[in-house]
Amino acid sequence: MTVQMFCAATQYAAATVAAALRSGLFGRRADHRRILVVSDTSAAPEIGTPLDLMPGFEALRPEFDEVRSWNETIRPHHPAGWSPRPQDVPLWEKSLRLAWRLGDEPVEVACESIQANPSRAIAAIFANSPVHVYADGLMSYGPTRNRIPLPMSSRIRRLLHLDLVPGLRPMLLSEYGVEPVAVPGAEFLAVLREVSDAADEADGGGLPAGTALLLGQYLSALELISRDEEDGLHLRMLRGAAALGHRTITFKPHPSAPADSTLAIQEAARELGVSLDVLRTPVLAETLYERARPELVVGCFSTAMMTAAALYGIPAARVGTDLLLDRITPYQNSNRVPLTVVDALLPALEGDERAGKPVDLTAADEVDPLVRAVGFCMQATAYPELQEQTAELLRTLPDAELTRYFKRRRLTSLGLPGGRPVRAAALRRHPAVRKVVRKLR
Repeated sequence: MTVQMFCAATQYAAATVAAALRSGLFGRRADHRRILVVSDTSAAPEIGTPLDLMPGFEALRPEFDEVRSWNETIRPHHPAGWSPRPQDVPLWEKSLRLAWRLGDEPVEVACESIQANPSRAIAAIFANSPVHVYADGLMSYGPTRNRIPLPMSSRIRRLLHLDLVPGLRPMLLSEYGVEPVAVPGAEFLAVLREVSDAADEADGGGLPAGTALLLGQYLSALELISRDEEDGLHLRMLRGAAALGHRTITFKPHPSAPADSTLAIQEAARELGVSLDVLRTPVLAETLYERARPELVVGCFSTAMMTAAALYGIPAARVGTDLLLDRITPYQNSNRVPLTVVDALLPALEGDERAGKPVDLTAADEVDPLVRAVGFCMQATAYPELQEQTAELLRTLPDAELTRYFKRRRLTSLGLPGGRPVRAAALRRHPAVRKVVRKLR
């Protein structure tokens, strides 16, 4: 019997895995022993709620024979920052096989974000195992963030993803010849429905009817914007929803956000005369779609916004993507593609007549050239075949769109249309050029 080990850090990831299992993408249940390895990669996991204790998880538990905690296994190390030393890998594999009673059975690893821990650490420990990567959001449409060493990249069999943007093909891991496989949306919705029912039974509540749902992302923790700027985005979400006529609004802050992060938005709600409910229960936004069917979903660039638009037909609108597109650094930041997708497909909450209406995704495939061009500029050496396509797109883009999605400095360094001419004097002073000249001399 093969042991299938599924790694998940979020309930969304666990739901994606459950949908893939029910769709038969991992073979027959009788032929495998399935273990779910849960982890909490937040800054302070000690004070958070473990994935397997969150409301709604009981709907997912029957899909697995066992649930193991990676945080407990490697304590006191933090899951996001720890990986075994190469010389210790055989010892760790023997230790885990003993602790988890794996015996000598062959192991398959299914994980998310293979380029980062804890997925990379687990895949490294089981060094002879095939690896299946699943993407639990818009990250699948962007390039691979970090280079994956050949021994590990050669073990990756496929990329499982949700088809949240019809017509857009994932770039993730494509440079290693990994083929994407879509997890059926109908199966994913069925799983979310069960998670929603289980969560409803656990907390016994729901959202008020006809509510507008605001999604916080805690972007200041990612050092994308300041805390004050993030509070400003939340206020814009509130005021924009109120301007569209919504008098009942629910704000779902990020689980890692501090308790005082909602003070400003609560005060603004009182001034506007709207009813604001702050939802701190650690549940998936998608379970709220099932339970309450909000009339509007507002956020910055959360995957949950595209889930609302693509899978539930709920109107979604964005706030602050222009600020983030300008601020996000470096250009290779892996949040850039999700940000670009949301900015290109969803209407702005303020000043856009499409706000508050269902999103038309029938022309989503037209965004594919833009996303691939952005992906090429992020990781040009990994996707040389996209250079001509990117240059052709840049020649046709209006100046406003070019400067919105691309940085002049980046285009200059890659020698692409839209970059600034390199002056000879500046080139001679460039440290890299001077170093090459010294070597030649």
